[in-house]
Amino acid sequence: MRLTSFSDYSLRVLIYAATVQDRLITIAELRDLYDLSEGHLMKVVRLLSGEGYLEAVRGRGGGLRLGMAPRDINIGALIRRTEPDFKLVECFGANNACIVAEHCHLPGPLNRALVAFFQTLDEYTLEDMLLAPEQFQAPKDSVFPQRGPAIPAVSSVR
Repeated sequence: MRLTSFSDYSLRVLIYAATVQDRLITIAELRDLYDLSEGHLMKVVRLLSGEGYLEAVRGRGGGLRLGMAPRDINIGALIRRTEPDFKLVECFGANNACIVAEHCHLPGPLNRALVAFFQTLDEYTLEDMLLAPEQFQAPKDSVFPQRGPAIPAVSSVR
């Protein structure tokens, strides 16, 4: 499973907005900070504002700020809202054409894994993700280590 860039950017925007709560932020600032497409950020900000996660302040000197307290922004709920679907395999969708779907045992374990994924995310809020402002100051040309999952190897096959 992989989150869309929309969800990734949503999390980044909210983490930054929560970090600098003492002032308004702009899309241009976010674009430069994360080196992301301004057009994509505008879509993200539009959804986050519409859902109340962000508040858009219009006019000269306007910008964005958190629309609710970081402790009230649940990560699981945010991901449910920003992801288009959770159809991990074809048979989870409406146009299922898999010839073994009627007898397949795969959907059960995949559904259990998806439920566990959200149970874990539901334990966290944006407050748990906060960074210090200086942690956003890495040079643009830095290379960072990969931080992928620590998935244990399977020792034996059933």
